[in-house]
Amino acid sequence: MPAGDARPMTCALVLAAGRSRRMGAQKLLLPFAGSTVIGHIVDQVLASDVDQVYVVVGRDREAIAQALAGRPAHLVENPEPSSEMLTSVRCGLRALPPECQAVLVALGDQPGVTAELVNAVLSAHRASGRGIVVPVYRGQRRHPLLFTIAYRDEVLQGYEHVGLRGLLRDHPEDVFEVPVSSPAAIADIDHPEDYRRAVEEQ
Repeated sequence: MPAGDARPMTCALVLAAGRSRRMGAQKLLLPFAGSTVIGHIVDQVLASDVDQVYVVVGRDREAIAQALAGRPAHLVENPEPSSEMLTSVRCGLRALPPECQAVLVALGDQPGVTAELVNAVLSAHRASGRGIVVPVYRGQRRHPLLFTIAYRDEVLQGYEHVGLRGLLRDHPEDVFEVPVSSPAAIADIDHPEDYRRAVEEQ
C-alpha cells in the first residue's frame, strides 16, 4: 500500500489446493495466455488494486510454487487438500496480516477473471459500504467474492458443507451484487472441454 494511502488494506486469497480429479491432470498448471492457468490468474489479481495476494496450495505446492516463481504472492498450505473449499478459505484467513480489512476470495481455476473485474468488486465495496460484494451473471453469484474482516470469525467457525454461500444467505442486507456481462469472466474449468473453451475465448 503506498505511503499516505488511508484506504483499508484488502488482501486476496487465491484458492489453488484442489486435486483436479475431473480434469485428469492438474488444471492449474495447464498452459494459458503465455503462462499457466494459476500464473495467469495470480497475474490478474496482482495487477488489480488489492494490496497483498495469498495463494492457498495443497499437495501440488512445489509445482505451483514453481509456476508462480518471481511473483510477489505468499503461499499458504492447506494440510487437508481433499477437504471442502471452505477449509482453504480458513487457512488463508488465518495467514492474513492483522491490518487486512477486507478479503477477496478468487478461484485458481477461473482463467477469465481480470484485474478489471477484481477492481469492479473493490470499487463496489467502497462505494456501496456493504460488507459482502459478489459478481452476478444472470442471477448466478460467483467469485471473486469480497467480504470484510468483520465476518472472519463467522467464516472460521461456521458454514460447514455450504461454504461462503452460507455467508451470503445469512446476511442478505449486507450483500452488494456486481453485474457481469459475460459468463467467460466467471467460468471455472473442471473438465477438458471447459479448458478448451477458455483457451478459445481468451
